[in-house]
Amino acid sequence: MIEFRTARREDVAEVVALLADDVLGAAREAGDLAPYLAAFDHMAGEAGNTLIVGTDAAGGVIATYQITFIIGLSLRAARRAQIESVRVAGSMRGQGIGRQMFADAIARARNEGCALVQLTMNAQRADANRFYESLGFVPSHTGFKLALS
Repeated sequence: MIEFRTARREDVAEVVALLADDVLGAAREAGDLAPYLAAFDHMAGEAGNTLIVGTDAAGGVIATYQITFIIGLSLRAARRAQIESVRVAGSMRGQGIGRQMFADAIARARNEGCALVQLTMNAQRADANRFYESLGFVPSHTGFKLALS
């Protein structure tokens, strides 16, 4: 049984390891935990911005996602849940953990009064695209990014 809970500072190293545990993440995540810990501390102080971890029976972090609640004026002032940084440990993929994780995220979004859940994913992740569509997500928009560094 997997338990999903709000991440704690001591989970950061395991979360970073999950973020680096794929081809894309390995190229963009670094070993120095200091910036990750600073970012975690900042996130912890922000209302509506939460890092979630999924833990196994032994308490090890095997999954993670970030959920941010956004209020806006569009869509009749709909509140949204933005899901980011979705990862399941490589050794645990294909076991239904992702479905459990999204059930948790959607339940959190409903509890916060959200009208929709949205996410972005790297276009190179074909398997993730199929997974999100199997959950009922619709590829409705085109996203753009501009690196500022």
